[in-house]
Amino acid sequence: MTKSSLPVLISIALAVLLQTTSVHALCVKTKKANLRKGPSTNYQKLWQVFQYMPFKKLKTNKDWLRVQDLDGDVYWIHKKLVTSKFKCAVVKSNKTNLRTGPGTKYPKVPWSPVDKYFSVKVLKIKKKWVHIEDSVGDRGWIYRPLVWIQ
Repeated sequence: MTKSSLPVLISIALAVLLQTTSVHALCVKTKKANLRKGPSTNYQKLWQVFQYMPFKKLKTNKDWLRVQDLDGDVYWIHKKLVTSKFKCAVVKSNKTNLRTGPGTKYPKVPWSPVDKYFSVKVLKIKKKWVHIEDSVGDRGWIYRPLVWIQ
């Protein structure tokens, strides 16, 4: 290996690592999903979430996935209820404003503010702003540091 090939190998390794990391991002694709204590419906239901709730995949167990939420809490969810085909985000705090455009100079959307755990589909990221869509199709923009994106 030459010195000139080292940067290329490092770039390839980073690209593979980043691609592998994104595979661990999941979004709830159904209207509602139950989060459980273990990998079966025989386990206690701990929480019910709504469409577009993002999770980080930790482990697979046949038809179930062990996932982590924005608070670091760990649950099990059936794999038919989630997808990795698009990105999702969840609001990190209460009384978060959503805007009609990517900046504070734009007015708030009529349904703003929203509370913590409001989950949305990510349409586009523009600098420090995220264009989002909720489960009923309403769209808005949110400041990137105010959401957890998976």
